[in-house]
Amino acid sequence: MKSLVLAEKPSVAKEIARVLGCTTKQKSYIEGPAYVVTWALGHLVTLAEPEDYDGKYKTWNLEDLPLLPAKMNLKVLKETSHQFRAVSQLFKRNDISELIIATDAGREGELVARWIMELVHWRKPVKRLWISSQTDGAIKEGFKRLKPGKDYEALYASAVCRAEADWIIGLNMTRALTSKYNAQLAAGRVQTPTLSMLMEREQEIADFQSQPYWTVQAGFGSFGALWREQDGHDGRAWKKERAEEVAAKAIEAGSAKVLKLRTVERSEPHPQAYDLTELQRDANRKLGFSAKQTSNVLQKLYEAHKLVTYPRTDSRYLSSDMVATLKGRVESIAVGPYAALARKLLRAPLPVTKRIVDDSKVTDHHAIIPTEQYVNLGALTSDERRLYDLIVRRFIALFYGPYRYDETSVTLEAGGQRFYAKGKTEKDKGWREVYQDSHASQNDDEDDDTDSGASRTNEERQQAQLLPPLAEGQTLPVKSTGVKEQRTLPPARYTEASLLTRMEKHGLGTPATRADIIEKLLSTDTIERTRNSLVPTGKGKQLIELVVEELRSPELTAKWEQELELIAKGKGDPAAFMKGIRQQAQKWIGEVKAETKEYKPHNLSHSSCPECGKRMLEVNGKRGKSLQCPDRECGYRRSTEPILLNKRCPQCHKKMEMHDGKAGKYAQCRRCNVIEMLGDKNGARVNKREQQKLIQQFSDNAPLTNSLADKLKAALEKKSD
Repeated sequence: MKSLVLAEKPSVAKEIARVLGCTTKQKSYIEGPAYVVTWALGHLVTLAEPEDYDGKYKTWNLEDLPLLPAKMNLKVLKETSHQFRAVSQLFKRNDISELIIATDAGREGELVARWIMELVHWRKPVKRLWISSQTDGAIKEGFKRLKPGKDYEALYASAVCRAEADWIIGLNMTRALTSKYNAQLAAGRVQTPTLSMLMEREQEIADFQSQPYWTVQAGFGSFGALWREQDGHDGRAWKKERAEEVAAKAIEAGSAKVLKLRTVERSEPHPQAYDLTELQRDANRKLGFSAKQTSNVLQKLYEAHKLVTYPRTDSRYLSSDMVATLKGRVESIAVGPYAALARKLLRAPLPVTKRIVDDSKVTDHHAIIPTEQYVNLGALTSDERRLYDLIVRRFIALFYGPYRYDETSVTLEAGGQRFYAKGKTEKDKGWREVYQDSHASQNDDEDDDTDSGASRTNEERQQAQLLPPLAEGQTLPVKSTGVKEQRTLPPARYTEASLLTRMEKHGLGTPATRADIIEKLLSTDTIERTRNSLVPTGKGKQLIELVVEELRSPELTAKWEQELELIAKGKGDPAAFMKGIRQQAQKWIGEVKAETKEYKPHNLSHSSCPECGKRMLEVNGKRGKSLQCPDRECGYRRSTEPILLNKRCPQCHKKMEMHDGKAGKYAQCRRCNVIEMLGDKNGARVNKREQQKLIQQFSDNAPLTNSLADKLKAALEKKSD
């Protein structure tokens, strides 16, 4: 008898099969003496669509809502149905005695496997492979310590509740808003409160009224000091006259007396290891990566290169059973720019503290750290290399001592005015040594969301200066004074880094889903990226006004996430949770039906729909801008950006663009205005399939013959036959 191993992706399945000695490769599985390894291609099974319950739901009508099936059905995804059929046949083989779930070790991975099991009615024993890295050693060790499938039934229950809640809330609210306002308006359990936070910040910025203020600095030769009215004052004068008065009194006095002098030894412990959200924040701040980009690159480092541990973790600690492996991990990364840093650690036992290892703070997975896998830095892409650099340096820093420095603060008085200065004397670089030769300098400060950015910059500049030897009662000459005008600043717009922080703080989503939530808001044109900031669009601003107030609240969604977490731990009630979700959906649909507000498209173009005559909307998509009819039943859409062909202009030999005219498709040179028809010479329109053939025919990937006329002639002859 053999064990059937179900992985989530073909790449992972191939690695598991190799480690298990499976060598007989088939189209949909790999077989060996004791194991048959297959894969799921991500999700093979999903929740049924409304039209699967009743054909009338193909048409979106407000009167049909809410949709609350008594039992949520499952269906096979059409695009991967071939793999589902193959996996089903393996499940039914008589020589298969047990199933080993080897999908991703998390809530979503559990759902992938269990839904397949449910549709094929699996009744034989189930075991679970639960590993945190894809190295050969981790796979072998994981198969030695397979866990009973029943240990993860609570996790599966949580995953089902999450999926069904998203279906009930997201589908009902999206259909209700779209039907009510005849516009593509998407709402959801997590994305709507996330959009609400962005809108609140936008409102704060709009309501903000900037005010001028003045700061006063005095120069004492080798260092400078800032004026403050008293201890705890922020150093801002709200009237120019007051600032000028302070500066005049100080310079007239000619000298200042040292009133207070205090030196304190400061110590900064090393930063903790990364969880996914913290890594996404750092990658956004230091590398300019989006949260989704970080997730994708990290997955490659985990699966393809096997250089890092499981990515989708919310823990920043390691477990005690890993301590014995830490030295091996340090040895494996002692290459390239990390060699000297790592070898310094290997001269003595690694200092493992509670800040690094704490079993009580490790959830399903420990923090993201390097594996013991051999590192070939040259095999990594630029993005992989840069992200790996963040992870490796953070890991090395765990075992370096604290950053230690003496901070000296001095209070001076000149002409009855007090000035304050700070200086720093470095004593031991400690863990900051790890970042000395790094392009991404280590700075754990959060994005500044306040209006005190200028003051904070002055404070940092003071701390960076070197102070001369000073003593209380000492007199110093006032060399200069200066008054600087500044303005209060509005709260900063959210970057992906700061939005991830807020989502984490309010319990919106999980480390594994937050990046997808942000991308969904971008893809539905409710927010947009402006430089490094995320800004609601006109559509997003109206959507928040139209959606029910309760759904905007991060507190409600956070409460749901907490309930899902309790269910995953076996402490929650799935039936009670889903009952509450259904009641909320019913209530909210009633509120949408009763609403009297109107939706006004913010992106109306000057073009009219050729089918129904309505003014079309200009929409930004992955393939550029397009025009689409606002009427959902019409559905007309066309691109506003011409397709560049590989066909060359006969005069200037530049690539020509494909356009759509009354006589059909034609190629046009933007420089020479030369035009050549691409479709039927009799003026017939080219359908989408023929259009794709033309694009392929004139693309860089297809060889060109000498004559366009020959091509068109052959195509027309084939069409007439």
